Amino acid sequence: MAAAAFKKPHSLRAISKENILFALRAMLAQKLRSALTLLGISAGVATVIAMVSFVAGFNNAVTEAFTAFGTTLVQFQKYEPRFGGGGPIPEDQRRRRDLTREDAEAMKRLGTLAAAVSVERYFSGSTLTLKNRRGDEANGPTFCGTNPDYARANNSSVADGRFFVDADVTHAARTCVVAPDVVKALWPRKDPLGQELMVNGVPFRVVGVLDKKPEFGDGGANNLVLIPISTFDELFPEVKNGGGSNLYIATAPREAARMNEMMDQEIAILRARRGLRPNQPNDFGVFTSESQLQQFRQITGGIAGAMIFIAAIALLVGGVGVMNIMLVTVTERTREIGVRKALGATRKDIAAQFLVEAISLTGVGGALGIAAGLGIALLVRLGFDFPAAAPLWSIFLGFGVSTAVGLTFGLWPALKAARQDPIEALRYE
Repeated sequence: MAAAAFKKPHSLRAISKENILFALRAMLAQKLRSALTLLGISAGVATVIAMVSFVAGFNNAVTEAFTAFGTTLVQFQKYEPRFGGGGPIPEDQRRRRDLTREDAEAMKRLGTLAAAVSVERYFSGSTLTLKNRRGDEANGPTFCGTNPDYARANNSSVADGRFFVDADVTHAARTCVVAPDVVKALWPRKDPLGQELMVNGVPFRVVGVLDKKPEFGDGGANNLVLIPISTFDELFPEVKNGGGSNLYIATAPREAARMNEMMDQEIAILRARRGLRPNQPNDFGVFTSESQLQQFRQITGGIAGAMIFIAAIALLVGGVGVMNIMLVTVTERTREIGVRKALGATRKDIAAQFLVEAISLTGVGGALGIAAGLGIALLVRLGFDFPAAAPLWSIFLGFGVSTAVGLTFGLWPALKAARQDPIEALRYE
């Protein structure tokens, strides 16, 4: 049997097949040693697969959410947009003048490229209560005062009923359009159209229901009540008088390809109204969905890079373990190497055998790591309803990196085995 195993094959395919089978038998013969060696490789590859799955899931969810609000949305606000909204507002931004409803009216009247100019003011918190006539209360909705352009500017549509018309704003009508979560909380088994909604005790009539949007974060887009901006300012004067920092002007172009032209035109109108000279910077913030999406991807890319760096350390440790194990293996099989050389095996044959063993070892570790990473992603997807998804390229990358580790760290032991003197090797005890 030994002679048959050491017989020189007649083709590269035969060499590969024999070496792989020999490598697998060697792994099975030393189960504990092989398992400990595979641990580092598997952990590194599993981390890569899991992190790529999480980042891809985050990116897909955020992209879907931003797309739902329209990729051509351009929003003007008092302060510069900040991802996550955390941290103190710089003093120079606090000193900026407030935006006004008159600014929005001028942008709509003078602009030629905008299809919609929506003025929006928001309010939420414990002092806001929304109930139906039976006394059932909605769970923490956001209240928004706006105008008929809201739907076009924010890529929203009415699933049932109608949206506001100019007459609702002109006459400060007590009508409202509600989002799906509000309907679910207050009228789960009843048609909400025509129903009475009590806002801090003030009755409103439901005239429309918004389409459901993809949820991300707190899902606020589906827990929303819209009323005419004029009615909002009457009902919540403390919000209106709190300053234009809570006033947003959302715009959308007539043609998506001309979004940047529209943005430049609206900026010029706003700068002229605020008396800014050409050399002065804007004293208002401009938010676009695309810029916010790019900022988010930079953040997730940085997180992914940090985690992949950690995974690379695990792979490096695993690679060093593979080298140590292979060096021990070469020492243990010194006599076997001498017998093979005596039977005609070349240095190339010996090196190929041990190199294939190292690659097979890390390849199995990589396959186990891929399975573990996909398993983690699946558990997160099912357990937390998070769209974790591993791209196909990440699976090939994980397996390719694991085999590359075997090739790199198995090369020195393979060369050491190939350089053994056959006579000295046969004498080794």
